[in-house]
Amino acid sequence: MISYPSDAELLRSEIAAVAARMIAEDGADYGTAKRKAAKQVLGDTKVRGDVMPDNAQVEDEVRLYNELFFGDSQPAHLADLRSIALGLMTELERFTPYLTGAVLNGTASAHSDIYLHLFAESPKDVEIYLLNRNIDFEVSETPHFNGRSPAVETVSFMWKGEGVHLVLYELDDLRGGGRRIERAGLAGVRALVTGNDTNET
Repeated sequence: MISYPSDAELLRSEIAAVAARMIAEDGADYGTAKRKAAKQVLGDTKVRGDVMPDNAQVEDEVRLYNELFFGDSQPAHLADLRSIALGLMTELERFTPYLTGAVLNGTASAHSDIYLHLFAESPKDVEIYLLNRNIDFEVSETPHFNGRSPAVETVSFMWKGEGVHLVLYELDDLRGGGRRIERAGLAGVRALVTGNDTNET
């Protein structure tokens, strides 16, 4: 028996595809891209929960979009970003760095920055380390990955021509808790760079 997609499934797919284009072409974050895509597809109609794609579906569409439109350049750029991330992680090894986001999952485009999670006794330890190396940075806040704790400091700067964001967590946060996030430590990123992918989380 042939199973046809429902109206909700079709709308979900359309919104995911439009959001993916915004992410790949403009560097939009997932939340903003999904909201704008829903507005573009549905107009002023109230968005029902069952037609909004989740991030995994959008990520799949971003991969497809990259293959279709950036297949000649995206893989090399992704490799460069991962190599730069590995070098910076090696520099910051004392703070137990983990790579996360588009550079890790392979969907990075020309607009993608490098996101690292660091774990230290205090955010000031990382900031002093950077200042001692004459790295100018800006400080902002990022929601904690467990969704419950207060926001955490994020330091942002340019490194080898690429934007970098270091999200600064406490050592206790290494034990995790809350939602699981995809991330890779030094060994995992080194494996990605060398082609021996053993996704260490």
